[in-house]
Amino acid sequence: MAFTIGDIVARKSYHMDMLFRVIDLRQGQNGEMIAVLYGEEFRLIADAPSSDLVGISDRELNQRHVQQKEKIDQSLYLLKQDYQLLKEKREYYATANYSHQEDFFHVPGKVLHMDGDPVYLQKCLALYEKIGVPVHGVHCLEKEMPDKVNELMARYRPDILVITGHDAYSKHKGSMSDLNAYRHSKHFVEAVMNARSQVPNLDQLVIFAGACQSHFESLIRAGANFASSPSRVNIHALDPVYIVAKISFTPFVERINVWDVLRNTLTREKGLGGVETRGVLRTGMPYKRIQTTVQES
Repeated sequence: MAFTIGDIVARKSYHMDMLFRVIDLRQGQNGEMIAVLYGEEFRLIADAPSSDLVGISDRELNQRHVQQKEKIDQSLYLLKQDYQLLKEKREYYATANYSHQEDFFHVPGKVLHMDGDPVYLQKCLALYEKIGVPVHGVHCLEKEMPDKVNELMARYRPDILVITGHDAYSKHKGSMSDLNAYRHSKHFVEAVMNARSQVPNLDQLVIFAGACQSHFESLIRAGANFASSPSRVNIHALDPVYIVAKISFTPFVERINVWDVLRNTLTREKGLGGVETRGVLRTGMPYKRIQTTVQES
């Protein structure tokens, strides 16, 4: 079967466990077409010969989307529970438990999200908007991130920086401890180091970095607060958003327990990890509603 760029496929050699988008086609040494694949739901990049690929029907694609939506809805439910508890706690401490008539306003952390995949970026931006996290999204190829991160930070001045895209570990290139055996981990590490050269304090700039199977230890050593992937497993496309939302809506006077962040994600501790970090949200009062009057002519 001939495939074209944009087709949704699965790999027979992996029992069709994941869906991929064909993003490029090139001819292999034996004349067979080799497809470059991006995970449809997970942040994985892979190569596969066309003979190993199976096209996915619209019916099966819809079935898998329904299954993914159920998982996403569960994560959102947990996130909303956390947000409500945080909101009640913030208001209790802000008023010292006194009754009052004033309304509050909240200033959540601003996010700069750099993503190597424009499709995933749009999915993430839609979820940020649904949750209410202020964000600037930038599509940037992974290899270009180290050169562009400081310019983008100066432009948007984020509280939280997300550096993500696609990655993969190739065992034929080296051991799991060898950074050169990973598709884009070294680019993520360089981008984190460049960002940390501008803002060294982990509580003044919170960084999430990595994608599927990324070199977790190197990313944490480079200065990321949260990263993937401790067990070198695949992470879901939306996992960075759940981590960011928890940080963005946690008050800056509170420290975030790492498990409290990971439990809302789809991959959890096998795919994601991090270090104790302060929240970035600030609460203020009073909130003054702007009343608009229309002057009749």
